[in-house]
Amino acid sequence: MATTTEPIDVSPQLSRVETEVRQSEDLIDIPIGLPREDREKTVYQLNQLLADSIMLKDMYKKHHWQVAGPTFYQIHLLLDRHYGEQVEIVDTVAERIQVLGGAARGMPADVAEKSQIAHPPRGREALTDQLTRLLQAHETICTYCRFIAKAIGERGDLGTEDMVVGDVLRVNEFQAWFIAEHLAPVPLENS
Repeated sequence: MATTTEPIDVSPQLSRVETEVRQSEDLIDIPIGLPREDREKTVYQLNQLLADSIMLKDMYKKHHWQVAGPTFYQIHLLLDRHYGEQVEIVDTVAERIQVLGGAARGMPADVAEKSQIAHPPRGREALTDQLTRLLQAHETICTYCRFIAKAIGERGDLGTEDMVVGDVLRVNEFQAWFIAEHLAPVPLENS
């Protein structure tokens, strides 16, 4: 006797993508020994840092693509290296937001709305303008890191304070130094 079997549906089971599990401002309780109110303040500050870091990261890639001039090769490689380091910063900050029970806001619309760093023009710029723009962005981030590190430390969140200083501030200071040296008034050749 032949048995008939119904075909098995192996189609992916898609969910309704408009369903939001929680609002981005809602914190979940993570038992890490920090009061909810303190974590909320820190998450807000870190989302600002995240938006600024994403803007800087994207500026590095844009300038990497569009750099031109006699030092093209060196600057092209430097900007790509800095871009990669900024990618790591973005991931570190976003993950710390999650550790605190928050939701990292890093979509392009979030960055455009929240970043304190001015958007670069869409077109190509002179190298000195590109480097100046990067230095200004680094200064914005470094200044903000110092401000929030102090506030976060006063709230007793040593893990986040350490991340802001060690993983974000120090890298941005180092990158700013490298960029600033390319704007130093030193002749390329001895006259």
